[in-house]
Amino acid sequence: MIISDCNPFPVNVLNSVGTMEGASVRAPEPPPGFSELISRGYAAMLGVLQDCGDCGVELSRRTLLENAHITWTEIGLFAMCAVMWTALRLRLARCLFKPMAEWCCLLPKDAEKMPESVWKLMFYCMSWSYSTYLLFFTQYSFFHDPPSVFYGWKSGMLVPTDIAIAYLIQGSFYAHSIYATFYMDAWRKDSIVMIVHHIITLALISFSYAFRYHNIGLLVLFLHDINDIQLEFTKLNVYLKTRGGTFHTLNDVLSSVGFISFGATWFWFRLYWFPLKVLYASCISSVASVPNIPFYIFFNSLLLALLVMNIYWFLYIVQLILRVLKGQMAGVSDVREYEGEECVRSRPKGHDGNTEQHGAGQKGNQATNGIVKEKQT
Repeated sequence: MIISDCNPFPVNVLNSVGTMEGASVRAPEPPPGFSELISRGYAAMLGVLQDCGDCGVELSRRTLLENAHITWTEIGLFAMCAVMWTALRLRLARCLFKPMAEWCCLLPKDAEKMPESVWKLMFYCMSWSYSTYLLFFTQYSFFHDPPSVFYGWKSGMLVPTDIAIAYLIQGSFYAHSIYATFYMDAWRKDSIVMIVHHIITLALISFSYAFRYHNIGLLVLFLHDINDIQLEFTKLNVYLKTRGGTFHTLNDVLSSVGFISFGATWFWFRLYWFPLKVLYASCISSVASVPNIPFYIFFNSLLLALLVMNIYWFLYIVQLILRVLKGQMAGVSDVREYEGEECVRSRPKGHDGNTEQHGAGQKGNQATNGIVKEKQT
């Protein structure tokens, strides 16, 4: 791995806009179908495996040292921003989010979870807006021409400042999110999967930046962040529809509309566009543009794991729809939540090494990462 003290955010627009140096602008490739993606993707990955006769630990180590480029300044900024996100969330929760929940007179179980949703809604609105700006209001054509993410790729190529900023924001936030899932967020049925998701996402962000696969990384971030906006918007309205001892129809309608749009865009962005744009570019176009591209199998394995988790969470969406249609639920709620005494967890060990537990074993408690809240009756 090549680590230096050079400028962490150099600008090299030519290698990132979808053209080869010294070549004319290419016409966008026609979008593939799923059958073409599966057949050509399988053939491409099988061909790479068959051609890799000397693959092993030694080749991986040598490839890593030759092609991974990152600066000490970038590592320092990353760590500093991860700590900053945690400190900022704690500050906002104490001074703004929790007082807001008290002012709204929410149910105790909802007031406990509201700061988490407000925080995530604020962040993902900001991050997705920035990704949208880069993909649709600048010179980058990656969304409309996904194979262009690998045009002009070179090991150690310079990363444009605007994309480097997006990587710094997102990478540090996911590092913070791993800690937050353990110690700050409500513990849910899929929290372990969420932690795995954060680790895989952080690995994708870190390694794609170091190996200069930042163009496709920007496309991945854009396709995923929009669903987090709709998810947190829906959850906030679920919390707000019962406040002050009164049921509010407007928030109930907004939660239903938010859930419908969330499910639709989840399918369209993560299960339709993600395979046909990102996986097509990473599995097929990458080897066509860059023969012997470094860590081809590794990166595509991470992207496929991300797709599997997207399918896993989509099953929760389908489960909720079925429960509503069968009349088992009166409205939208989070089916990932633990109910009653189904599971009571203790908080993971904190900085002092002790395990905290609050009221575990009381009737009707609900667990959230070790904070057991009194369930409303």
